[in-house]
This record gives sequence, structure tokens and C-alpha cells, in this order.
Amino acid sequence: MNNIYIYILVMALVTYVIRALPLTLIHKQIKNKFFKSFLYYIPYVTLSVMTFPAILKCTGNTTTALVGFIVALLLAYKEKSLTTVALVSSICVYLTGLIV
Repeated sequence: MNNIYIYILVMALVTYVIRALPLTLIHKQIKNKFFKSFLYYIPYVTLSVMTFPAILKCTGNTTTALVGFIVALLLAYKEKSLTTVALVSSICVYLTGLIV
């Protein structure tokens, strides 16, 4: 039972070090355009990497999940509201589930 506390402590330490090192090592403003753009897109990439597998596994059927994903992408590309995208893609997933 005490091992779990050691694991939590090591995880906390690693997480802290990863976040604290850039703050302590980089003292001046970053001027490199490539590096700035790389850092700008990291949150979007991380969110996509975490979300995409969940989208494909959420319904238990890859076909219905792909239909919902494609519909959501198309509606988002046409700049529809978040509510519209969520509702229409959910309805498409439901209807595809009835057909498949």
C-alpha cells in the first residue's frame, strides 16, 4: 500500500520538473519564429491526439463514429455553432447506428 504513495510522489516530482525547467532555463524572450510557432500549436496538437482515439471508440462501431466525425468536421468548417455541430453529428451517429 505504501508503494502507491511513492509512485504518486515520483509522478508529482517528474511533472513539476518538466514544468519548472523551462521557467528556470529560459530567461529571455524567444525570438525564433519556428520555435514560437511550434510552441503555439502544442496545445492544439495535444488536444487532438487525446480526442481523436476517443471519437473512434465512443460508439463501439467505427463506422458510426467516422460518420459523426466527418459531419462534425464539415459543420465546423462551415463555422456553425458548437451546439449545432454537436446536435447534428450526434443525430447522424444515431441514424447511422440504426442503419448499420
